[in-house]
Amino acid sequence: MAGGLIALALRRARPELNVVLVEAEDVLGGNHRWSWFEGDLDAAGTALLASFRKTEWTGYDIRFPAYERTLGARYLSLASPDFDAALRRELAQDCIMPSSPIASMDADGIDLKDGSRISARAVIDCRGFVPDHSLRGGWQVFMGRHLRTATPHGVERPVIMDASVEQHGAYRFVYVLPLSAHELFVEDTYYADEPVLDRSALSRRIDAYCVQHGWDGDILGGETGVLPVITGGNFSAFQAASRIPGVAQAGARSAMVHPLTSYTLPHAVQTAQLVADNADLPGDQLAALLEAQARRVWKQTGFYRMLGQMLFGAAKPDKRYRIFEHFYRLREPLVERFYAARSTRRDKLRILIGRPPVPIPRAIGAIFSSRAPLVAPNHTSDPRKAPKP
Repeated sequence: MAGGLIALALRRARPELNVVLVEAEDVLGGNHRWSWFEGDLDAAGTALLASFRKTEWTGYDIRFPAYERTLGARYLSLASPDFDAALRRELAQDCIMPSSPIASMDADGIDLKDGSRISARAVIDCRGFVPDHSLRGGWQVFMGRHLRTATPHGVERPVIMDASVEQHGAYRFVYVLPLSAHELFVEDTYYADEPVLDRSALSRRIDAYCVQHGWDGDILGGETGVLPVITGGNFSAFQAASRIPGVAQAGARSAMVHPLTSYTLPHAVQTAQLVADNADLPGDQLAALLEAQARRVWKQTGFYRMLGQMLFGAAKPDKRYRIFEHFYRLREPLVERFYAARSTRRDKLRILIGRPPVPIPRAIGAIFSSRAPLVAPNHTSDPRKAPKP
């Protein structure tokens, strides 16, 4: 996704440049669904995404054991097939190279596994997050299902978090998007201590949730994933470990994500605009520019890493939902700025003051404790439970 947006931004700003978008799979963007709030993007970012076919809603629901609430923010969602279609419409056909897995890359180009080489003035690596001992935290594990219901499902707006469900040893919530009168996207999500994805268990729980709500029909597709929830670590060491001299990094590979929500699209849009504005830089200078941007994002998002540390360290797994239950009682503008990673100083104080959802000694202890490294444990060799970073 990050690479596709960079190619699109360059096409619009500098159409005379020769840009090549290399993708290992057949479909640009893989098999994903990206969602974001309208307030996450500025006007230029919204314009960059204008040509993509998206599903949009005004308002969304959240549900917790203690209460339910409807908030008014606009919410948008983009699926991989629509991402792929828009890029193929807008980019020159000789710019796109699907089904082209990469063997290696350096500052002067990339080598494909078929033995061919593409030379370039600048190379940007957008291949996704690589687990590393330098970063610490937990994991967001999920399974999503695209369902066509036999009768109208009656869901009017997204349910961003339904945490009224059984928790199963993690902060669990179900995420529901009404894509049309007969189509739903239902995702079962866990903030878990280990990157264990048990497909059978999650599929059964989605089945049960759909039965509970009277949704019956055909499965059109789905996705699974394991995303890092970064709570701390040595970012300089992380950058050093993943650095290829002279090669720029973007997207999740550079850890430019919202640490607590794992949302990547807003940062990917920002990076695409940054690259387009600096398209004349030599490759090594572009690499230095994006590395500095990643450090700025790391510095700006420290508050959210601290909240993640409290989520995993201060609350017992089955009680982690109480932290979000507490958070969602706050004023809606604060919630919007939180998701956009633009919380003000007053916002941060408001989130932390008042009766805490976890014992104060545990919260303080969690802040000064250290989470496990963001690497897969050795005991996830079962293919049904293998992590998919």
